[in-house]
Amino acid sequence: MNKPASSPLRISRAITDKAAGVITRIEELSYDLKVGEVMTRRLQTVQPEMRMGAVLDLFRTARISGAPVVAAGEPAKLVGVLSLEDLIHALQINDLRAPVSEYMTTKVITARATDPVVEALKTFGARNVGRLPVVDEAGQLVGILTKGDITDGVLQALQKEYQAEEVRRYRASHLFEDIISDRTSLILRYRIEARDFTHGGNASSNIKRALLRLGADAQLARRCGIAAYEAEMNLIIHTIEGGTVKLEIEPGLIKIEVTDTGPGIPDVDLAREPGYSTATDEVRELGFGAGMGLTNIQRCVDDMQLESTMGVGTQLTMHIHLPEEIPPRA
Repeated sequence: MNKPASSPLRISRAITDKAAGVITRIEELSYDLKVGEVMTRRLQTVQPEMRMGAVLDLFRTARISGAPVVAAGEPAKLVGVLSLEDLIHALQINDLRAPVSEYMTTKVITARATDPVVEALKTFGARNVGRLPVVDEAGQLVGILTKGDITDGVLQALQKEYQAEEVRRYRASHLFEDIISDRTSLILRYRIEARDFTHGGNASSNIKRALLRLGADAQLARRCGIAAYEAEMNLIIHTIEGGTVKLEIEPGLIKIEVTDTGPGIPDVDLAREPGYSTATDEVRELGFGAGMGLTNIQRCVDDMQLESTMGVGTQLTMHIHLPEEIPPRA
């Protein structure tokens, strides 16, 4: 008994969040890249009236296994496709004097230049074809696509990304190299409003993003991001008029300073204790003010100084030390 053929596109189970989390960059590129970016533009084409013997010479010389068939005098008008299998069929019956029109496939499966590569991959899997003529929005022939073209295109995209990343990291690691001064630094400053829970975390997210773009590794960016977040939320929760978060990057050091103008901390030593908080019941009901902010900061930084004067304000200073030869990276 013959078994029914199964569809190559059949999905036997739902894609879970866990499975989606392991999508590779190569898979992602199949959605990002367009067919027009990876196809072959320099085409070898044949005409309907061309003899199969001439096609044999063309395939052997050009080392190709198929070609689009275009109308004579109209190189962009696709009328069919001829494969190596078609040529072999003609050879088997010694029919090389026959015209291409007798062997070509007229129902042509095409890809559009504007389609994502993933759509072409689906077509390859579903139709079992070796090549896809590529047409533009007007249906005019603009290229040919094979699985090899897709592989080459993805590899080239990965290489470009790698080179761009290397350049970015090199520039970041040499950020201060050609600058001569007594003190060189890059400063990021953010104004934080009191009780602005809607925008809480924006400043720390921006700091983390900036560090990553400067070439910092993920661990360093995470340490700075957590420390900045806890300090930012303290300004939102405990101050009357908000305050400022300032991050300064210089050779060998990242410094984060957080300042406000009141009301001050009555007991700085007590404030360092895990779980101690002066947050109001209203703030606690919102899920904030658990008293772990300074504790979390201490875990992320190399040293921390907290100074406060009642009715005047508070200043929190944090330091993260870096290797001097690569300023923005850990």
